[in-house]
Amino acid sequence: MALSLSKAPDLARQRIDRTLDETGLLCVTFLEGIRRTWDLRQWWGEFIEQCWFLARVTSVPVMLIAVPLGATISLQVGDIARQLGAQSGTGALLVAAMIQQVAPLAAALLVSGVGGSAITSDMGARNIRDELSAMEVMGINPIHRLVTPRLWAASTVSVMLCSVVILAGVLGGYYFNVIQQGVSPGAFFDGATTLLQFSDLLITLFKAWTFGFIAAAVACYMGMNCDYGPVGVGRAVNRAVVVTSIVVFAANYVLTMLYQVLFPPRF
Repeated sequence: MALSLSKAPDLARQRIDRTLDETGLLCVTFLEGIRRTWDLRQWWGEFIEQCWFLARVTSVPVMLIAVPLGATISLQVGDIARQLGAQSGTGALLVAAMIQQVAPLAAALLVSGVGGSAITSDMGARNIRDELSAMEVMGINPIHRLVTPRLWAASTVSVMLCSVVILAGVLGGYYFNVIQQGVSPGAFFDGATTLLQFSDLLITLFKAWTFGFIAAAVACYMGMNCDYGPVGVGRAVNRAVVVTSIVVFAANYVLTMLYQVLFPPRF
């Protein structure tokens, strides 16, 4: 018992060191991936292919999530607003919530869960087949050839999905709030124009763009450094989704806090 207790600090120190090492390697992968961004000829074709793939696998799920999500927010907020006698403010609260918080997080989680898992499995399959080592032998940097287009494709598609989430969520909330609960269309949209600023939309798109980079960077790193065998690829996919979710929520908190300090909300 005493021996196991004495080993506990060493195990904790080893785990911390491993986490810091992996964080550093992840940052190196990301920075190396964007370092050769200017060389479009090497990655433009792969970029278009990845954009089409990510848009194809995430467009339908994002609408299926955004419509009921907007409807749920509308129903819950509308019920509380009705009790307070401020039912006309439901639209403003719904649009503000969708634009400021829900849309970028939903887009990032979908890119991570659907597209990021596919990226991780693809990179992991290339790793266990030694394709990455073969590229290095031929003088081709696998990060520049494979990671760079996926970084920009994920960030681009994430911004587009963010816009789809906003539109689908507002339409879902409009249906349940205006048609089902009887709020006038003018009152539904009028409050949103007074509550929101143009900078709110800009920071939302910037969040989605940043979260797309995070999802692709984590997915590529986990796939390129997975253990050999199908089990290693499966574990890498699981780790990529979990790590991306944690990093995205932490980054969202930091960006939101900085934005509220620099651009205080108006009432």
